Amino acid sequence: MSAGESQTWLALAIGNSRLHWGWFDRTNLLQAWDTEHLSADRIRELAIGHLDWQQLPDFPAIGSLPELWLVSTVPEQTEWWRSYPHLHAIARSDIPLNNLYPTLGIDRALAAWGAGQQAGFPMLVIDGGTALTLTGINEAAELVGGAILPGLRLQWRSLAQSTAALPEVSELAGLPDRWATNTADAIRSGVMHSVIAGLHGFIVDWRQQFPQSAIVMTGGDGALLHQMLIQFGVARLSYQPHLLLESLAKLRSMLARAEE
Repeated sequence: MSAGESQTWLALAIGNSRLHWGWFDRTNLLQAWDTEHLSADRIRELAIGHLDWQQLPDFPAIGSLPELWLVSTVPEQTEWWRSYPHLHAIARSDIPLNNLYPTLGIDRALAAWGAGQQAGFPMLVIDGGTALTLTGINEAAELVGGAILPGLRLQWRSLAQSTAALPEVSELAGLPDRWATNTADAIRSGVMHSVIAGLHGFIVDWRQQFPQSAIVMTGGDGALLHQMLIQFGVARLSYQPHLLLESLAKLRSMLARAEE
């Protein structure tokens, strides 16, 4: 089945922690939702039609065996989906960016390309996921470079798991006081102020090189980081919660046109 034959189709972005789903009518996102990773057995049951999509939590009425476009950062999960009959698994070579290195995460490349298609290049994408990543693309659609660090929840969880007396803290609504007076708030302060100061430094350096560049934030912690960077005084940031899914839709449309 070619990309142009279906009006509605299913998008799946496999992340380190969760599955991110989108139900589309061409490039129009109708619904987006997240689930836990599925087992190999459940995926096989879906692929042969022994399990209806509607039996999975939060799924809309999408019919049986819809066209499925997949972008993944988890090789094991990707292989489990290979048996699905109408699968289109995105490869790094499908993404029209230059100077990509072989181990660059395909999710980073796709999100940066999609953001650039919407707002133009140069483009900086900050993804607040399990890993917090920055990906910079210049005006020639070439990868300038980027950075990777542990995401907020991963840092909090690491402190709780690797020490005897430090608790795992819950998330917060805004930038905490720098000088905390209890352990939980001290953890929040240490992680949050370090991350925000670090991101601010990257943004300042990027804007010195590319003053007119758009900056887009996304990912599970993207909204919180966006809010705190604004509190920190950073301007001209946008937040797009479904950037990766919408970028996948743009790429699908581009590949369909190339087949015509």
